Amino acid sequence: MKTYIIGDISAEQFVPEHTFCYVIKGIMRLYDGNKTYTFRSGQAVLIRKNNLLRYVKEKVDGEIAKVFITLDESFLKKFQAAHQIEAGKFKYKEAVLSLPPNELTANFILSLVPYYKSGKLEPLFADVKREELLLILLKQVPELVGVLFDYGIPQKINLEAFMNRNYKFNVSMERFAYLSGRSLSAFKRDFKSIFDDAPNHWLVRRRLAEAYFLIEKKHQRPSDIFIELGFETLSHFSFAFKKHFNLSPSDLLRQKQE
Repeated sequence: MKTYIIGDISAEQFVPEHTFCYVIKGIMRLYDGNKTYTFRSGQAVLIRKNNLLRYVKEKVDGEIAKVFITLDESFLKKFQAAHQIEAGKFKYKEAVLSLPPNELTANFILSLVPYYKSGKLEPLFADVKREELLLILLKQVPELVGVLFDYGIPQKINLEAFMNRNYKFNVSMERFAYLSGRSLSAFKRDFKSIFDDAPNHWLVRRRLAEAYFLIEKKHQRPSDIFIELGFETLSHFSFAFKKHFNLSPSDLLRQKQE
């Protein structure tokens, strides 16, 4: 498996900066809490910042290779000033923007790979290649100026709808608060008012309820669902499940299969 990266990639299921992705080999599936996007060899995507996202990679013929390039705010501001670009309006609000096939993009990827023979891309080359990519993207989709050069922070949104959509993501309370347009204290206060529960407690109960449904009605195996429900380990999931339902997830599955 080969992954070519320019910039820092978040270890969380959170995208703090706009990120360009290109699949060289294999398949990449992205889940934003509502929809799953599938990208195959030769396809490119722009992931908008300040979104929760989980991705799954799948080998094809035993191989997978992909490119991740972070377009952070500092770099974008320098690029915008250098090229005297005015931000426009682009109403696309989804977390994932599929980019149309383009020969310039394909050639850019080919030009990028040789720089990684040493296993590391020097910062000077990184900025040059990011600038080249950005010029290609703006030529390809001019409306992206309304996405890339929007430096605003998330606005206050409907917390109940937001949490019911994103409860499966394993991120901190600070992330949830920020993305809902609130300070941490305001997030906890509003959460208590809406759900009559503390965020951490509600998240565990909500995830366990979904797990029970998937095992009982869909006959899914605990080992196949614990990560997608926001649990870090199978043992942690099994312990929480048994404590809540007085029955282990494997025992529930066994009962439904008998």
